[in-house]
Amino acid sequence: VQLQASGGGLVQAGGSPRLSCVASGRAFSSYAVGWFRQAPGKEREFVVGISRSGGSTYNSDSVKGRFTISRDNAKNTVYLQMNSLKPEDTAVYYCAAGVVPSTREYEYYNWGRGTLVTVSS
Repeated sequence: VQLQASGGGLVQAGGSPRLSCVASGRAFSSYAVGWFRQAPGKEREFVVGISRSGGSTYNSDSVKGRFTISRDNAKNTVYLQMNSLKPEDTAVYYCAAGVVPSTREYEYYNWGRGTLVTVSS
């Protein structure tokens, strides 16, 4: 499966953009999906993950209560709804496919090209 993230851009603090991750290929519903992000000068970190059916989601503490992940398997798409954005949320956001919605990068084997989200104060 190939993934493509989109929806990034320049956003004001407090804004609520939605990122999309569209998959090509078959059996998208067979994959868990995670969103990761990499801020300038920092290592890539786990943000949120969702199970294959969408029945289970996992959030990092840094975005809990602000970011929501969802998926529409009929559209081969996973969404990341971002609310109450802060300048420290500025990063390149990546989506990735794996077997389980792990927090560990190495458990994902398909990565999309990232989309940059810049939050201005």
